[in-house]
Amino acid sequence: MENGPVEDLQVRQRLEALEENLSPYASRSNRSLGRERAEPPSPLRTEYQRDRDRIIHTNAFRRLKHKTQVFLAPSGDHFVTRLTHTLEVAQIGRTIARALNLNEDLVEAMSYGHDLGHTPFGHLGEETLDQVYSEGFTHSAQSLRIVERLAGEGEGLNLTWEVRQGIISHSKPQGDFLDIELDESLTLEAQILRLADSVAYLNHDIADAIRAGMLKVEDLPERVNRTLGTTHSQRIDSLVTAIVQASWPASGLANGTVEEAPAIGMDPEAREAMMELRDYMFQHVYLPLGDTRQAEVGREVVKLLYFYFVENAEEIPPPYFSPGADPSRAAVDYVAGMTDHYAIRQAEKLQPGVTKGAFNNVPLG
Repeated sequence: MENGPVEDLQVRQRLEALEENLSPYASRSNRSLGRERAEPPSPLRTEYQRDRDRIIHTNAFRRLKHKTQVFLAPSGDHFVTRLTHTLEVAQIGRTIARALNLNEDLVEAMSYGHDLGHTPFGHLGEETLDQVYSEGFTHSAQSLRIVERLAGEGEGLNLTWEVRQGIISHSKPQGDFLDIELDESLTLEAQILRLADSVAYLNHDIADAIRAGMLKVEDLPERVNRTLGTTHSQRIDSLVTAIVQASWPASGLANGTVEEAPAIGMDPEAREAMMELRDYMFQHVYLPLGDTRQAEVGREVVKLLYFYFVENAEEIPPPYFSPGADPSRAAVDYVAGMTDHYAIRQAEKLQPGVTKGAFNNVPLG
């Protein structure tokens, strides 16, 4: 007997029914606040699954493989890139969501989209564009702009409200970001992303710093090694476990009644160790890397490209620029979308020798 049309197989409906077994505090795809433009539902996927797939198939997602995480245009094969960071965030986020009986698909979708707007040369590229562009620049806002306006040949991806909220809300200030008051509308899944992002980058940045000879495990604060462990896997396991334990009311499986809306948090002992580790990494890795010759050249490259394309906006390809568009906005969008290697090559074409041999591993031909 042959099957009928795909719609008759009730695949999406079965997946949505499975979501009814999630925590009462979980986001459910069939109760999404929707998209900017209404679309007929998919017969095979939930709304959050569609969003995940749309993000993965963008050029912006593919370019993450050649964008800096911490070490600029690294020559080693094992240094983290913005793409491998994104995959680690999604893995950690899904583990937490699964343990807390929350929506894994939503966490995965917003994880894949959260860093699409990162510039070449990581945070120093972001800081440079923020300085030169009068309207200011943050990678989280740029990530949202990509999925809403630039991807899909300038049509945007028309993602659900929940995925877009997670993307714009993932960034965190320096210091104890767990101590700030969150927007009450922030989904638990978006709160998971905020923590999964930090767990991922702190741990893989330690590994990269050790690989680069900047520090050794025994250099880390004593409380960090004692509380979280001394290996990559031990630290991640300790932090994820601490998040799940502190956030258990969000699962809907806690004994007794929950008087307040649950939130995603972290066990106090692990939280203090994580904040100490974060401070240590800023002082001994992130800030020192920002003072290197490579960092200085990276800033020069971003400035050169931005000011050149503001004055020569007609050279910016669509969808970044079209007649009548703001040249400054188009220049920001174009430069922010470049990979490290592409930005270096473009800068060398405009001003040979501008990189001063700081990126010898990058072919300039």
